[in-house]
Amino acid sequence: PVIHNAGDMSMGALARAIADIADRSRNGGLKPDELSGGTFTITNIGSQGALFDTPILVPPQAAMLGTGAIVKRPVVVEDETGNESIGVRSMCYLPLTYDHRLVDGADAGRFLKTIKHRLEEGAFEADLGL
Repeated sequence: PVIHNAGDMSMGALARAIADIADRSRNGGLKPDELSGGTFTITNIGSQGALFDTPILVPPQAAMLGTGAIVKRPVVVEDETGNESIGVRSMCYLPLTYDHRLVDGADAGRFLKTIKHRLEEGAFEADLGL
């Protein structure tokens, strides 16, 4: 399903739109125009436990971001004084497929870096209107 004009929505409005379209999708209430015309897709490959996938674009999509399963992993962590140790952190792969005719690789890299930073920061209260 497609949520049209998602880029103009707040996170709260987008969350409500996702819940609505998911409910209508499960209950057979989607309209034909809600099944086409997407340009950026998020696919939840992790919902079935998959860690990684290679999403395939369907025109007119410009890009697709997969969200792998969240799993605990041992990683090197650095404290505020620069000392390193091994810690357990929740990790998730975010495979991004994009049409290189439309999206420059450097822009795609910056996009993923921003997503990583926002997820690690985890401060979404302002975006959700809380």
